Amino acid sequence: MGRILAIDYGRKRTGLAVTDVLRITANPLLTIETKDLIEWLAEYFEKEPVDEVVIGHPTQMNGEESESMNYIRPFMGVFKKRFPDKPLTMYDERFTSVLAHQAMLAGGMKKKDRQNKATVDKIAACIILEGYLERL
Repeated sequence: MGRILAIDYGRKRTGLAVTDVLRITANPLLTIETKDLIEWLAEYFEKEPVDEVVIGHPTQMNGEESESMNYIRPFMGVFKKRFPDKPLTMYDERFTSVLAHQAMLAGGMKKKDRQNKATVDKIAACIILEGYLERL
């Protein structure tokens, strides 16, 4: 059984989280510049068994897709062409940034560290992954 990798895709930065090989826990992995994401994924997939990738699906409160989908869709197309054997599943990412901030606050993280957007991105990816695991 391989890992599940979650992506919190952004224009500048992308947060990543991954499960353990037994798919029991979700852990923040890193935040990477979005322009480097495809190549980083190629290297990661060579080293680690990843069976599925989950990407945050940005929706508005009324359930409609947000404008962010205008740059997520092209990435998904590139991903599917580059990694046709990796299932790519969308998962609702509403409130993940808010939940990430709350988790950092509850965990006692210092204010300066909480302001680091890269930290927020990888924790948001972890929240997406945790929600997806719960749904399974």
